Amino acid sequence: MSSARLIFGFHAVTAKLRHDPDAVKEVLLDGGRHDKRAQDLLKHVELQGVKLTLADGKRLDAMLPGARHQGVVARVEGGRKALHLDDVLDTLEEPPLLLILDGITDPRNLGACLRVADGAGAHAVIAPKDRAVGLTDVAAKTASGAAETVPYIMVTNLARTLRELQERDIQVIGTAGEAEQDIYQASWPVATAWVLGAEGEGMRRLTRETCDQLVKIPMFGSVESLNVSVAAGVCLFEARRRLIRA
Repeated sequence: MSSARLIFGFHAVTAKLRHDPDAVKEVLLDGGRHDKRAQDLLKHVELQGVKLTLADGKRLDAMLPGARHQGVVARVEGGRKALHLDDVLDTLEEPPLLLILDGITDPRNLGACLRVADGAGAHAVIAPKDRAVGLTDVAAKTASGAAETVPYIMVTNLARTLRELQERDIQVIGTAGEAEQDIYQASWPVATAWVLGAEGEGMRRLTRETCDQLVKIPMFGSVESLNVSVAAGVCLFEARRRLIRA
């Protein structure tokens, strides 16, 4: 049985052409697009020798009902590779920077978190298999290409995974509004894994208890919390800033 799937949107398709071109079997582009984004995409298609099909918007709409495909769709073979955490950690040449999501079920939130993780140079995003969204087409589209560049690893037992990270001398830092120290006051080693829970519910009890430390993001306005992807950005970019200065 074929393992073909569709990815869509300029960021996602271009990222796939750049990082895994052998998996791309065909790119379908709206023949009415002649703008710079379309021209840039065509350069990647030509460079990699991928089959190009010009299609009208109605055909692309029929292929992906309800999706905001932006006029570009790619047929990709092989599915997404199921990675293990060791596959990532054993190949790193710098201290690990990881994002762990506990209880994130909205695909758009996941996609936004993947995009933030890519921007901050995080090496992987980790989530439990239960109470978590998979890497759906909606999540991949929201990630704007980051779903193809940042490993998304789903684990059976999150608490056990956290302990395995600690055995590798990776500091597990949870975010909680009631933490005594905020992210700018707290100190941590260079190798970190940042744990964020769902907005409102936060981390599960066992996840919280397994963390090495808890920090909070200081809030100076009237709202009490941030969207999980925004919070992830605050944490990961602060961790990246300290890595650069270390």
